[in-house]
Amino acid sequence: MPKLLRTNRFTQLSLLALSLLAAHSAQALDLLETWERTRAHDPQMAVVQATRSASEALRTQATALWRPQVLASAATGLSSANSDSTGAQFAAPALGFAPSSGVSFATSIHQGTATRWSLSAKQALYNPERNAQQAQLEKQADVTVLQADLAQQNLMLTTVQRYFDLVLAERKLAVTQKQYQAITRAWTEAKDRFALGDAPITDTHEAAARARGVQAQLLATDSELQMARLILAQATDLSPEGLKIMSPQTDEMVGVDTGALPDAASLQAQAQDRNLGLRLQQARLAMAEQETRKHSLSASATLDAVAVASRDRLSGNGDFGAASNTQNQQMIGLSFSMPLYTGGWRTGKLQESLSAQNQAEAELALLRLQVGQQTQMRWLALHNGQAQVTALSEGLTASRARLEATRLGRQVGDRTTQDLLNAETDAANAELSLLSSQLQLLLSRLQLDALTGDLSIDSLQLVNAKLMN
Repeated sequence: MPKLLRTNRFTQLSLLALSLLAAHSAQALDLLETWERTRAHDPQMAVVQATRSASEALRTQATALWRPQVLASAATGLSSANSDSTGAQFAAPALGFAPSSGVSFATSIHQGTATRWSLSAKQALYNPERNAQQAQLEKQADVTVLQADLAQQNLMLTTVQRYFDLVLAERKLAVTQKQYQAITRAWTEAKDRFALGDAPITDTHEAAARARGVQAQLLATDSELQMARLILAQATDLSPEGLKIMSPQTDEMVGVDTGALPDAASLQAQAQDRNLGLRLQQARLAMAEQETRKHSLSASATLDAVAVASRDRLSGNGDFGAASNTQNQQMIGLSFSMPLYTGGWRTGKLQESLSAQNQAEAELALLRLQVGQQTQMRWLALHNGQAQVTALSEGLTASRARLEATRLGRQVGDRTTQDLLNAETDAANAELSLLSSQLQLLLSRLQLDALTGDLSIDSLQLVNAKLMN
């Protein structure tokens, strides 16, 4: 038995065993179920949830900026103090002491015990910089939510792409196996005809070369399938051996109803208004604008309502014996602050923030242009893609008809073995091209939804329904 035939039978038996094992233990997943499992198990979703949860903390910070601030402090330690007063006037009429001038006073405490406590409260009344900080925090909260939404949207598209990759890989393996079996039969027939003197040896060589080429392609396709299955299995927390998807059963998948799509201008306007990437960049620009406002001259002055209560006490022994000194202070009023000179720091920060704002504006303008181009491209891809799918479907029908005619012609001697091999290859390529174009058409529909801010579970349901037709 030729080595190639032994390898062929071994490969077929191995694939059959794997197929039976997979059929016994597989879990059939449609596109919606795949997305739900991905949401539950893909590590990227943990990142999304952590990003989204940070927004509440930022909004709390923004609200707290204008609430009163209360500060308590206390200190204790060893302290020394000396005081000398001369030229003072002293009087104590209640004790019978007449006023005296030129009186001197002296006190001293060495290594005494000092205690201090204070309680202060402050309420901002006018603070433009704090206003800018509050607006920044609120925009930053919006940024985190938009980042999470954008990451989840990208993960949804990635999940669809992974699913489609597995659909295409499974079909490619099945088509390649069928192609290999057909070419092997043609090779066997060519050898039999050569033995009978009915065909030249070149037919045998051509069939053998084509069979070896398809066998190599079959091994590469199997590796491609295993990798696609592994990637999707890791995202869904299923074993690669047990993963089975709901592949399309016919070549007549329903396409996209391009007549129901809005016109390109309407989609462009919707994308400019609702695209998540654009909204994210707009929020970043708003943050940059508030940063510029923080460092402007008009934001430097502040006015606060303040209340302070404090007590300082020092007691111990000094040059004149035991002594103590206690001070109690209370104050309520207004505090005004205005920096007069910062050594150029504020000016430098203002220039830095203006540069960052200009960069954010330029990035937003560039992103608007890119989103517009991508929206137009997807709109055209849907319209042209539907026509392409129709043409490829008709081409597949013609390729299959040509293959049947070539097989019949080869039997009666009107067609060569090379003609049959070419017809087998063309039919296989036509089937794979049709499926690839159909999947790309459905993916383009989801990508257009993402660009216009409409990607949702409903979008997946529509695509899932078309896959199951």
